[in-house]
This record gives sequence, C-alpha cells and structure tokens, in this order.
Amino acid sequence: MRGRRAWLLSASLADLVFLYAPIAVLMLFSFNASRLSATWQGFTFQWYRLLIEDVALLAAVQNSLLVGVISTIIATVLGVSAAVSLERVPFRGQRVVEGALLLPLVIPEVMMGVALMLFFVLIKLPLSLVTVTIGHAAFNLPIVAVIVRARLHKLDPRLEEAARDLGATPWQAFRRVTLPLLMPAVLGGALMAFTISLDDFIVTFFTAGPGSTTLPLKVYSMVKSGVSPVINALSAILVLVSMALIGLSLALQREREGQK
Repeated sequence: MRGRRAWLLSASLADLVFLYAPIAVLMLFSFNASRLSATWQGFTFQWYRLLIEDVALLAAVQNSLLVGVISTIIATVLGVSAAVSLERVPFRGQRVVEGALLLPLVIPEVMMGVALMLFFVLIKLPLSLVTVTIGHAAFNLPIVAVIVRARLHKLDPRLEEAARDLGATPWQAFRRVTLPLLMPAVLGGALMAFTISLDDFIVTFFTAGPGSTTLPLKVYSMVKSGVSPVINALSAILVLVSMALIGLSLALQREREGQK
C-alpha cells in the first residue's frame, strides 16, 4: 500500500509540474529586464509599467470587462430560470430541452463561433460588442444552469412546500427560501461564466466587429507582431485573475456543503 501511495503521489506531482511549470516560467520572465525571453538579465517592473501606459490595451480590457459583466448577468438570470424550470417543473419533451441546453458545452467552439456569425449575418445584425456579448451569454448559459441545477437537486423541496403551506406565494417561497440556499451556486456559476468570458478567443473572433477588440483578440494581435515581454506581464495578470475567480467560484459552491 505504501508503494502504491508513493507512486500515486509521484504521478500527481508530475502532473502538476507538467501543467503549471510553463505558467510559472511565463510569470517569472514577466519580470525579466531583457527583451529576449531566453536570457535572464535582471529583475524589473518596466513591462508592467508599459502595460499600464498602453491606451489601446486598456481599451481592450474595458471591452472585455463590459462584455464579461453584461453576458454574465444575462447568462445568470437565464441559467437560474432554466435550472429551476427543468428541476422543479417537469414537462413533455424535457429530455430534448435538456439536450439542447447542454449542446453548447459539447460542440467544438469553432463551430459555435461560425454558427453565431452566420446567424448574426442572417438577421442583419452588425458585428459589434453587442454580438460578442450575445455569443458569450449563449455559451455561458448552460454552465450556470448546470452548476445551479446540481445544487438545486440536493435541496429538499419540502422546505419550499412548507413556506407555501404557511401562506407564502410561489415567488415569495422561491425568493426567501430557495434562492438564499442557491446563492453560493448562483455566485459560483456567475464567477465561472465571467472567467470564461474574459478568456474567450474563438467565439469572440467570429462575432467581433470593428471597434470591438477584446483583450484576447488584442493579445493575439500582439503575438503576431512579435513576442514582447509586455505579453508575459499581461499573461501573468490574466492567469492570476482567472485562478482567483475560479478559486472563489469553487469556494462559494462548497461553502454551503461545509456548513452542513
């Protein structure tokens, strides 16, 4: 048993090193004074200063935050509604609806990006931040719905029924009983959706128009013109923000479990 545990521990550590060593190297070289990433010539914060002074980059960050916040709100409202409907209100054809809802999670992202672009062209909606926001909300909605429904499935429906028996309306029972119990999952799903929206490139690439460059698109254009240490600094910030949001999302989802 000790040999097996040691082997499993070694394999787990090797997996972690394989996954996170490149990220650690990238973050380390974001402080490299040399413009060449292959050589270390001292510690500096100059690339972060240049990053902050880049007006075009800050505009891309603003676009990403705007798209992320609005698409997350839309996906959260629709995702919670879908989760409650599918879990608490059975109806004919529910399996078909469930399959259609989960479809964006399994189809290749390139196909979804092309499909959204063709749809916007078909309805003659100009490509802009509006189309990017709609696209992000479309692939984030199932994520929120899955997370919230998993939490809702564990809740005792008799709690809401008891509130109804005490005179509460269906909306009051949901708002004062079910929603507070679901809030960790709702917040966790919203944070997960915001993180994915902030990092998305493929769907954004197909649905963005002139003047709607987001941060991933800006990074891609910077990479094409040559790898600069500024990209290392920007990537390090994105990694830290993404990991913090995902960690907060998982913590919120487990908060209620830890209180039981």
